[in-house]
Amino acid sequence: MHHLAGWFTGSVRPAARRRTREVLVGGVGIGGDHPVRVQSMITSDTRDTAACVAEVLALADAGCDIVRVTAQTKSVAANLEHIISGVRSAGCLVPLVADIHFKPDAAMEAVKWVEKVRVNPGNYADKKKFEIREYSDAQYAEELNRIRETFAPLVVRCRELGRAMRIGTNHGSLSDRIMNRYGDTPLGMVESALEFARIAREHDYHQFVFSMKSSNPKVMIQAYRLLVARLDQEGPDWNYPIHLGVTEAGDGEDGRIKSAIGIGSLLADGIGDTIRVSLTEDSIHEIPVARVLVDICRADAGDGGGSRSGVAAAVASSTPSFDPFSYERRRSSPLEITGHRLGAENTVRVFTTQDRWNALAHKIASMGDYQPEVILEKSGVVGIDPRDEAAVAALNARGETCLVTVTDDIGMNVIPAFRMLAAKVEARHPILLKDTLDAPREERDFQHHLLAAARNLGSLLCDGIGDAVLVRGETAPGQSLRLAYNVLQAAGARIFKTDYVACPSCGRTLFNLQTTTRRIREATGHLKGVRIAVMGCIVNGPGEMADADFGYVGGAPGKINLYVGKTAVKFNLPEDEAVGRLIDLIREHGKWIDAPEPAAL
Repeated sequence: MHHLAGWFTGSVRPAARRRTREVLVGGVGIGGDHPVRVQSMITSDTRDTAACVAEVLALADAGCDIVRVTAQTKSVAANLEHIISGVRSAGCLVPLVADIHFKPDAAMEAVKWVEKVRVNPGNYADKKKFEIREYSDAQYAEELNRIRETFAPLVVRCRELGRAMRIGTNHGSLSDRIMNRYGDTPLGMVESALEFARIAREHDYHQFVFSMKSSNPKVMIQAYRLLVARLDQEGPDWNYPIHLGVTEAGDGEDGRIKSAIGIGSLLADGIGDTIRVSLTEDSIHEIPVARVLVDICRADAGDGGGSRSGVAAAVASSTPSFDPFSYERRRSSPLEITGHRLGAENTVRVFTTQDRWNALAHKIASMGDYQPEVILEKSGVVGIDPRDEAAVAALNARGETCLVTVTDDIGMNVIPAFRMLAAKVEARHPILLKDTLDAPREERDFQHHLLAAARNLGSLLCDGIGDAVLVRGETAPGQSLRLAYNVLQAAGARIFKTDYVACPSCGRTLFNLQTTTRRIREATGHLKGVRIAVMGCIVNGPGEMADADFGYVGGAPGKINLYVGKTAVKFNLPEDEAVGRLIDLIREHGKWIDAPEPAAL
C-alpha cells in the first residue's frame, strides 16, 4: 500500500483537517466548514414512541447534534413518523437517522420520515453465512448487479426527498462475497463501501458520508486511513465526509480508552467530520466523552476552532517511520534497565517517576498487574528535540543503544513529536512515550487526562512506535499506572487482563446489556488474555467475534446463543442460565482458571 502513502505527509506535523464537501442532514451540516458533529443512538424500542421521544430530547439537551434510531423492519420503521412528530412538537430540531440492517424495505419506509439513513454494505443486499466460495469476475459482477438493483431505489428516493445517507461498513459484518475476495481486512472494508458509493454516484447522488467501524482500534485506524487514501486516488470530487466510531468499545474506563485511541488518533490525523462514542452505558454518557475528544483535537490545531487553516507550528517534513496502512512494531534493539528488558520483541514497559514510586512504595507488592516497573530518573533516558539536527546526529553517532524520548516544553504536540523522533532517530534506540510534553495540569478532571493519554499513547502504539510508556498528565500515582496499563491493553500492546468486546445497547438489543456485561465481567475478569464478546443481537455478532475466544449473543427475547470464535455452539439458552453456561464453555476449551483469593488487607 506504499503507493497510497502520499496523503499521509502530515504524519510528523499537527494535521489540518481533511477538506470535504458539505452533506446536509436536515439543518445540520457535516463536513465543509462545519465543526466536528457529535452523534449518539437511542436504546429504546422504536415501537415505544414516548420513550424514544424522551430519549432523543435528552440527548439533544446534552449537546448531541444528530440522533440515530434503529429500524429493524418496515413496520417498525413506520413508527418513525410518530417519533419525529413528537420530537418536532417539542421544539427540537435535532436530525434523526434510521439505522438499517438486512431490510431494504425498512430503509424505503424510514426515508419517508427521517433526515438520514445508515446502511451497512455487508448486510443491506449481501449475505453473510460464512460460505467459502471462489468468485469468478463474471460471478462477482453478477452479484454487484443484484446489489445495484436492490440499493439503487433507496439512492433515488434519498435524492428525491433530500435525505442524507451513511454508507457504514462494519469489520464484523463484511459479506461472504467481500470476505472471499479481500479477506477480513481493511481493504475489504473499503472496497465494500466503495461499491455502494459508485452506485450512488451513478445516480448523481452525493449526500452521503462513509464510516469504517471496528472493535479493534488498529483495524479501524488502518481502514479509515486506507479509505481516505483511496478517495484521494479516485479524484477530488470523492471528498465525502467521514463518520468515526469504534464499534463495541465496551463500558467504563476501557470503553473510553478504546474510543479515544480509535477516534482520537484519526482526528489527530485530520480525518473525521462526525463522531459517535459507542459505550455499553446509557447513551447520554457518550456525549461528554465525544465532546472532550473533539476539544482535545481542536486545542492541538492551535486556533481553538478546529478550522483547516489554523494549524500551529509548522514542522519540517520528514518521511514517516511506519506504514500507515498496516501494523508493524518499530524494530528497536533490546535494552535492560533496572532488571526489566524492553525494546525489540520485549513487552512494552510501564514507567513512573521517583516521587510517585515513593508515594506507592508501601503498597507496590499488593498492586498486582498495575505495578510500576521502571523509575524515570533511574532509567538513563535521553531526551531530545527531534527538530534539533545536531542532537539527533549525536545520538545516532553513539555506539551504544540507549533509551530516548522527546524532551519537554518544546512547543510540539505529542503525536507528531514522537513520530518525528521515530523517523529521525536510528531504529535501534528504543523509545519512551509520554502522554504529555507539558507540566501536568491538575485543574483538568480525570476523564480529560484519560482521553488525552489514551489518544496520544494509543495512537503511537498503533503506529508501532514505543517500547515503554509514562503517564504524567494524571497526577494520582495509582490512577496514572492503571491508565498506562489499560491503554496498553486497548492498543493491543500488552494483554494483562480479560479483553471484552461489548456493543452499545439499542432498540435491537434482546437483553439488558449493561447488567449482563457487568455479570460477565464479575465472573470472568480474572481470565488474563481471554477475549469475550457480548452482543445484544446478531447484527455484528459472529463477524465482530472473529477475534474473540467466546461470544454471548442475544438470539431471541430472553434467549442467548453462545459462540466459540465465530461458530455458534449453544442455542436458545435461558438468559438466567447463560452466564453459567458460558463459564462451562470456557472450561471445556481449557481457558478457565479459578479466581485468586482476594489479598488480605
